[in-house]
Amino acid sequence: MTRYNAPFEIHVHGDVPLREDVVYAQIQDALKPLWQYAGARSLAAAAESAYEDEPGIRFDAATHVLQMCWTVPGGEEFRQVIEETCMALNDIAAAGAPLEVSFYDTEYDEEDDAAEEEARDDFMMCFVGPTPAAIMQVQRDLLVQDVIHVMERHFDSAELGEVVAAVDKLFTQRFDALVNSMQLGKPPRGHGGSSGHGGPRKPRHLH
Repeated sequence: MTRYNAPFEIHVHGDVPLREDVVYAQIQDALKPLWQYAGARSLAAAAESAYEDEPGIRFDAATHVLQMCWTVPGGEEFRQVIEETCMALNDIAAAGAPLEVSFYDTEYDEEDDAAEEEARDDFMMCFVGPTPAAIMQVQRDLLVQDVIHVMERHFDSAELGEVVAAVDKLFTQRFDALVNSMQLGKPPRGHGGSSGHGGPRKPRHLH
């Protein structure tokens, strides 16, 4: 259904590599939480973004990549919708990938001098992947990029090897804890959890 006076404009952005055997019907099924939230009866009906200059939701058959640059009006309940979508995408993803979700306050007017409240804008990162290790690899790579970007303002990049090693150590510890919990039959929960495709592989460390 159309959401009039929705508190947010919600923008989903990211590219997800899909397995080569995946067909359109599987993509539509995985993205069902999104297109149903938009009030559509199919993925094709909801694929266009609320803004004409955004490509919306597209599947590039040549590269087998699901491309999302899509805005929809909505509220806080969308967080659960994107969680369900990530869990479904895990089953058809070929590699780990991040999804950026931005919430823009539609009721905030920055030009209103009388406004006393700040905008309720928010941002969240979600991750999908065929295995927990693939998801952790993406998380690790993004964190390393962010840390290096900040620290290069003060240090030469050649001096940051120990920092990257420390990040790798933290993710190795998290991965080992994940493996132990799965062996106990209690897989952890979180953004883009395990897809159930075999045992996890240890994240590679890229220096």
